[in-house]
Amino acid sequence: MNWKVFVSGPIQGMETKQSYRDVIRETCVRCGLEVIDPWEREKIIYRGTEPRWWNRVPAADFIRRDLEDIEKCDVLIAYFPRLSAGTCMELFYAKLKGKKTICVCQIENPSPWIIVHSNVVLKEIGGLEAALRQIL
Repeated sequence: MNWKVFVSGPIQGMETKQSYRDVIRETCVRCGLEVIDPWEREKIIYRGTEPRWWNRVPAADFIRRDLEDIEKCDVLIAYFPRLSAGTCMELFYAKLKGKKTICVCQIENPSPWIIVHSNVVLKEIGGLEAALRQIL
């Protein structure tokens, strides 16, 4: 079986700080997983060079695509260097759909909602490969 992983993490306000996605992708590929990353499809939208750019984004369309991609995946990896409404919603949706979830959470005191909807919670991204191998 070719497992698929959805990469979830904050974008708005972090448009130029998306390198964590490369680390997650490389780790997943080493584990033989196919990566679905909405950033690859939508980064052109998220240039963030104009104030309030997100008000001009067709929100319903890209949310629908993200949810459809989550439904196609087997595992969701949620990266939380800070709290993100979108990442929380994607984590909740994945768990609701019966997906395995791994949360890399650098938040000092994360919400119980994050903890309860994560199969594995890591403090650092360095433990991701071991966590993936554990749940596969």
